[in-house]
Amino acid sequence: MNGRRIQGFLLTGGTQSVLRGTCNRTRSPLDGSILVAPSLEAGIYEAIVAARAVVCSSGGLTGHMQSLCRGRGIPVLRVDQADLADLVGEVTLHLESQTIVIGSDPSTAGAPGSEAGSSSLDDLGSACAVIADLQDIQTINACGPNAKRVESFFIREEFLCLAAGLRPLDSLHGGPADIAAYGRAVADRLCTFVESLLPDQRLVLRLLDLRSDHAAGVTELAPVAVEPNPELGLHGARWLLGSTAYRDALHAALGSLRERLGDDARRVHLSVPFLNDAKEFAQLRTHLELPVEVPVSAFIETPAAVHATRALCAAGASELFVGTKDLVQFYLAADRTNHLVADSYQTRHPAVMDGVRRVVESARAADTPVRVFSLGADLTHYLERLPTPDGYMMCTAELQQVLLQPHP
Repeated sequence: MNGRRIQGFLLTGGTQSVLRGTCNRTRSPLDGSILVAPSLEAGIYEAIVAARAVVCSSGGLTGHMQSLCRGRGIPVLRVDQADLADLVGEVTLHLESQTIVIGSDPSTAGAPGSEAGSSSLDDLGSACAVIADLQDIQTINACGPNAKRVESFFIREEFLCLAAGLRPLDSLHGGPADIAAYGRAVADRLCTFVESLLPDQRLVLRLLDLRSDHAAGVTELAPVAVEPNPELGLHGARWLLGSTAYRDALHAALGSLRERLGDDARRVHLSVPFLNDAKEFAQLRTHLELPVEVPVSAFIETPAAVHATRALCAAGASELFVGTKDLVQFYLAADRTNHLVADSYQTRHPAVMDGVRRVVESARAADTPVRVFSLGADLTHYLERLPTPDGYMMCTAELQQVLLQPHP
């Protein structure tokens, strides 16, 4: 078995082409290890972020936890399920060949690598970094003068909760005191983020969008529905519209931000997830009873939302974010977490490109800022074939590579 080479498929890359470590087959964090798990899930968040790399036997390029790893520069390699049991002891990952060597391997010297290609920083517009925690803001803002090109940081509320050890559904299922405490805890985290921003930077919080399958891994007390297809289930705007507890928690968070940050509370914007149309956007703003001065943007990640772009702008969306990861799976009916349909999940498919083009053109016509999410590997393709948005969104590690490239 020693020296055996296993062929895999690279889901996310890193900054080294070769790395070596000890396999961690537990669900507990072990710094610098190679985490070995059947799948990446919210319940092993701490083990994932402590790992040097992850090897799994299922999942796609843009699943939520894969995206977390992409942002942190943690390589993820998928192998056949039958090979997973053999990964014990010391192993060496060769990312360029997408292979793993078990036991001794002379090729252990790390070499730089990059998924981001040679795209120009000037082409990014006002860049937006997709983050998972405070560390990501610090990573970007340590990139020297080019860090000023990053205008905003975008964080999903559920990622904020994972990093802070919060259990949102348990809190929201409790009484008024638990609900208010949850809102203040979210505000506490956001305040630490704001303190690390450069003068002209801001935060965009994507409101809680916890699918039932992910919620089950981080919930102990509240009931969680079992859904046959969680991706198309009760989450995003649909769930938010039915929760008065979340409305109260959000008010507690906004109140705490105003009390602690004063005018700087305006640097925290909100974004509505998983929308279909302008009616839903307007209903949600009314349901949440948001102050007029709080900017609320719309996340475009369903085909219906693509066709509703003009109406969303007219309904008062402060800006638009195009979530290409979900948009691809819904346009092509290919689950982004299912490796069995990975060949059908195409981030450059003509239908997807046409949808993104429609959003950018409609938003620009309405004078509404629009930003498009891009994987590092797709950035040059998008830059060459899409009308120019106000900026691109990228995961932290990939954006960092662009910021650190030498520019004339």
